[in-house]
Amino acid sequence: MGISQEQATRKLQDLVDEINSLKNSVARSEAHTKWLTNALYLTENVFGRRSRMYLSLATLPWHRTGSFLVDHSFTAEEHDEQVRTVHHKAYLEQLDLAKGLLEAGIDTINAYGMDKVYEGKDTSKDVGETITLIDLAQNKLRKTMRSMPQEEREVQDKFEDALISVDFKYLREQETITYSSKSYKPDFTFPGIDTALEIKLCNRAGREKDIIAEINDDILAYKTQYPNIIFLVYDLGHIRDIDRFKADIESQDRVIVLVIKH
Repeated sequence: MGISQEQATRKLQDLVDEINSLKNSVARSEAHTKWLTNALYLTENVFGRRSRMYLSLATLPWHRTGSFLVDHSFTAEEHDEQVRTVHHKAYLEQLDLAKGLLEAGIDTINAYGMDKVYEGKDTSKDVGETITLIDLAQNKLRKTMRSMPQEEREVQDKFEDALISVDFKYLREQETITYSSKSYKPDFTFPGIDTALEIKLCNRAGREKDIIAEINDDILAYKTQYPNIIFLVYDLGHIRDIDRFKADIESQDRVIVLVIKH
């Protein structure tokens, strides 16, 4: 991204200035989504996809996470309103956090200059973290599946539990990729290592062919944002020849297919 120091600081300040108006909106509204997309694009290109600045902004959930108490004496409408209030308060707090991050980014650029703030790639670390992802899928996931999953979300949830157990930084269904007038949302993305991971469940006869078609479709879209893609296919006994299933897909550059047998 060809951008001068003056342009970078001005664009960051513009994002800061917009935050007050966003407080009159709600999380994931059109205005907030547009602002967040611009903020992520700018911070990624100025500071780097691996930078603390970009990752801190990209991992903000924009809602209250974890459990919280709700008054069970409320009516259903009152209950829903209380939940919305809790989540909106978290959204406002996270806008303030984002403001602080962007202002710190301006200070950092002014102090050290554009050439010093960009955090490039550590290839050895990328490889190590990719190996960790593969190990979680191949050696940990099956052990957590106590019963045969019926839906892909069950596999996604278990894989997320595995990521949490090793404190692996990730985004789940938070990035939308638009390709050829269609929107795609990877199950998991790992901005720090430029990787998207998609989970497929092969739970019936004939599903194997559908999965191959879905994977080929996903690759075209995901490659516009992520050079590295991992497909985790959880198989309930319908893929007979794993090598044949993987061969054509993995012939594509930096695409990995993991087939996990239940």
